[in-house]
Amino acid sequence: MSRTLPDLSLYLVMGAADTGKRPFEEVVLAAIEGGVTVVQLREKDADTRVLLEHALRLKALLEPRGVPLIVNDRIDVALAAGAAGVHLGQDDMPASIARRLVGEDMLIGLSVSDRVEADTANPDIVDYVGIGSVFPTGTKADAGEAIGPDFAAKLRRRVGLPAVAIGGINQTNLGQLRGTGIEGIAVVSAICAADDPRLAARNLRAGFLA
Repeated sequence: MSRTLPDLSLYLVMGAADTGKRPFEEVVLAAIEGGVTVVQLREKDADTRVLLEHALRLKALLEPRGVPLIVNDRIDVALAAGAAGVHLGQDDMPASIARRLVGEDMLIGLSVSDRVEADTANPDIVDYVGIGSVFPTGTKADAGEAIGPDFAAKLRRRVGLPAVAIGGINQTNLGQLRGTGIEGIAVVSAICAADDPRLAARNLRAGFLA
């Protein structure tokens, strides 16, 4: 296996609509300057051509700065854009089939929210997991009931893979995730909706790593 896992400490999940009237490149660049270490493009309703255009624009922005691009769900777009990886939900293509399609060099992330899902994360196939929703969130309509930081920590121990916590994480509650063994936090609105994405990213990362 030739895959190297990036720093997961501050993982930004975003789509063009998440940044409102601001160009998404502007928000992402500020977030990187503030300390974002991974960017995932998640646009469930975008047409393939639009999604690929956004992926290519992000790749051009991220690659010179050493920040990996992950594409949510769409393996075809991830491959076409030369992304570093793809992130799969439980209703997406099985990770074992995705691995056959993307080969051995691309990262695969998998969302898990309970013990059964955690047990499907084969470490020979999956590189990291996203655990959540940890806290209540309005960003993702199908996020399900919040599992809480204690159960998230149990899932991290059970799955035995690097993990990012996701769902409703902000400056006021991220301290509950310190010391859980979880490697990073994944956020959407805490950065994308912030007046100052750079400062928001800096504070989030510093708060988690404190």
